[in-house]
Amino acid sequence: MMANQLKTTVLLAALTVLIVLIGRMFGGNQGMMIAFVFAMVMNFGSYWFSDKIVLAMYRATELTPTEAPEIHQMVDELAQRGGLPKPRIYMIPSEAPNAFATGRNPEHAVVAVTQSIVSLLNPEELKGVLAHELGHVKNRDILIGSIAATLAGVVMMLASMARFAAIFGFGGSDDDDGGGIIGLILMSILAPLGAMLIQMAISRSREYLADETGARLAGNPRSLASALEKLASASQRIPMKEAKPATAHMFIVNPLSGGGFSKWFSTHPPMEERVRRLRAMAAA
Repeated sequence: MMANQLKTTVLLAALTVLIVLIGRMFGGNQGMMIAFVFAMVMNFGSYWFSDKIVLAMYRATELTPTEAPEIHQMVDELAQRGGLPKPRIYMIPSEAPNAFATGRNPEHAVVAVTQSIVSLLNPEELKGVLAHELGHVKNRDILIGSIAATLAGVVMMLASMARFAAIFGFGGSDDDDGGGIIGLILMSILAPLGAMLIQMAISRSREYLADETGARLAGNPRSLASALEKLASASQRIPMKEAKPATAHMFIVNPLSGGGFSKWFSTHPPMEERVRRLRAMAAA
């Protein structure tokens, strides 16, 4: 668990350094200040409004205890076990079985499940999935993911500005504070790629951590492993049509249809490795 936390810290620091470098190359000290202002403004908006935006995006509606007593009972039990406030529970009208958690902190957390997940999983498997999502809440992964996405977005915006500046001959002077036009162009191409790789590495690290935390909360790593296998298989047969690449990292399994991308470009760790780690926990 500590290894994943340390890895996340290092990766977030790398994203911050990337912003500083491209900001400095784009406009020296002034460029760096612009980059930090962008980061602060976007982080503020993401922190306060990300839950409302993503729930509206997926047309999620809140579930009352009367509508879903079993789910509410599971979440209540898991929240008490984890020392967390009970999050609100939402239902997503989708045939693709999946789940995610959102909210700026444990006091404002939300767990959302699709309408088909209940029929696919048995009670112990569903409890494992809900525990995984509460693991994200407990580990503050919603905030960390929002910060990572925001910082990566800042890098991409600055890269676009740098390309514009290079085309029209602004910025990127040949002195020590800049890197020249060639350096500016190279940075504008390589920085977004680096930011995307770092953001995805953070997402994979937090998924491993949520698996571990969730397995401990539910007390049954094998049930979570079984649930992940079922969800991964179902996502290949029934990709979530309404899923957006910008929010794919939030779900317990990737809601987008698979492709031939390298593991380095995935928001989720390899399913085989996640299942292997959980079964190793159970064996231990």
